[in-house]
Amino acid sequence: MNRNKTYNKKNIFIITCVILVVAFILITRLSYLMIFKSEEYGARAQALHERERAIKAERGKIIDRNGIEIAINKPVCTISVIHSQIKEPEKVIKILSDELGLSEDRVRKRVEKNSSIERIKSNVKKEDADRIREMDLKGVMIDEDYKRFYPYESLASKVIGFTGSDNQGIIGLEVKYDNILQGIDGTILTLTTAYGVEIENAAEGRIEPQSGNDLRISLDVNIQQYTEQIALKVMEAKSVNNVKIIVMNPQNGEIYAMVNAPEFNLNDPYKMIDEIESEYIDIDLTEQMESDILNNMWRNACISDTYEPGSAFKIITTASAFEENVVTVDDTFFCPGYKRVEDRIIRCHKAGGHGSQTFVEGIKNSCNPVFIEIGARVGVDKTYEYYEKFGLFNKTGIDLPGEANSIMHKKEIIKAVELATMSFGQSFQITPLQLMRSTSAIINGGYLVTPHLGVEVISKENNNVRKLNYDIKKDVVSKRTSDIMKDLLEQVVSDGTGRRAFLPGFQIGGKTATSEKLPRRSGKYIASFIGFAPANDPQVIALVLIDEPKGMYYGGVIAAPLIAELFDNVLPYLGVDAKEETQN
Repeated sequence: MNRNKTYNKKNIFIITCVILVVAFILITRLSYLMIFKSEEYGARAQALHERERAIKAERGKIIDRNGIEIAINKPVCTISVIHSQIKEPEKVIKILSDELGLSEDRVRKRVEKNSSIERIKSNVKKEDADRIREMDLKGVMIDEDYKRFYPYESLASKVIGFTGSDNQGIIGLEVKYDNILQGIDGTILTLTTAYGVEIENAAEGRIEPQSGNDLRISLDVNIQQYTEQIALKVMEAKSVNNVKIIVMNPQNGEIYAMVNAPEFNLNDPYKMIDEIESEYIDIDLTEQMESDILNNMWRNACISDTYEPGSAFKIITTASAFEENVVTVDDTFFCPGYKRVEDRIIRCHKAGGHGSQTFVEGIKNSCNPVFIEIGARVGVDKTYEYYEKFGLFNKTGIDLPGEANSIMHKKEIIKAVELATMSFGQSFQITPLQLMRSTSAIINGGYLVTPHLGVEVISKENNNVRKLNYDIKKDVVSKRTSDIMKDLLEQVVSDGTGRRAFLPGFQIGGKTATSEKLPRRSGKYIASFIGFAPANDPQVIALVLIDEPKGMYYGGVIAAPLIAELFDNVLPYLGVDAKEETQN
């Protein structure tokens, strides 16, 4: 009997100890949760009773040098549904299907999906969204949003670029300056019950969105429009694949126009332009093929494609020779119509040759044997030293994505023949913009500028303006060489191969080029002309490239007149007085 009492007391003691230990653990745990983890679990509890919706920030505008808006925003709406709050699902399905132009099956899948919030459609016109809002459908949410809009549609399409459905930049300036143009989204916090139903009359938490900054660029809408008209006109006249034109200020690198014709519609960027669509009309395109075609359509060839510059590159060869003092304007040369270099016969464009001529006559005639001779005088080492100075081994640094670099021989493998062909712009490739940058340095007094479009960033919050700065490399050539080059290139236009770029009342300088595309003897050429004005104090430089023209293909015949037509309108527009620049 006593043993049983002792046994019971021991059991009670053990049970009591266990209870006390468990109670101690629970109290300790509860104290830890209430004291040390209270904020975390309080936040979790609040989150269970809050629904968060984004308030889209307005993307910054892109405006031209005169303040004209090129890329803006249009207010649109996003329509969503909250499953737990829908009272009349069939009614909601029917109305949203009819108003938004969607199939009932598609809407039904989203309406019946048991999720916190389900998007039905984005980029809904505001008037359509307002009509749905007036119907007061329970469980249907309408949030304000923005859609990118381009008032000039295809203007400078491959420069400006476009945005995706999330309003992020895809190509061009839109992606290059995405971090500047994008704002910071705001938030709406709505209180809900444990079942996810919004609590009526409960105050909403709201964090206001911050708009993106505006970007002012150097591109001029009027110059761009006129330049595109010229490009389209020559495309039709010569049945060419594409035309590229760049117009720039050679003094500071600001780009006034950059044309890649044909352009595409920025408001419908995934639709193939007619010129491309007609090529594939009878082909069943795969998804990958279509993607490749679109990427090619969006490609900015002015900076992404390389080519052999041809005779326009004689500007670089000439400037290098004058810097090295291995040629003077009075030096004489003889052209029999060809030049023998080692075991190669390299011909001049004039079959019978130019005979005896001074260097001035040689550059006016664009005579290959003359430039082979002065290229040899400069030599391989110095030639590459000047290529480095002129920035030909590096990208220009333009503020656009997708820039290509030059394709050059390694210096170690260059022999007499390679040096000869390089002297007149063959056997290597550069981009059109690299040629413009180098030429600008030669005619602006020796400053290697960075071509660019971005000028300043404007904050919408406080109207603060931040200037964008770009690198300038000085003393690329001497002022003496620059002055000689401006005079020589003016003579090319006034009395040489570039005479079709002559413009009464203005001094125009420039150089023609006709580049044979690879493979040789394919009968395909690029006709081009690079020109600047006024010749004694250049304020504008332009480069025209006509790809695979039909019929006559010489740059001096079909590209030079475009420069005259362009400058006839652009120079007065920029305030250059023709009366002060009268030709002799």
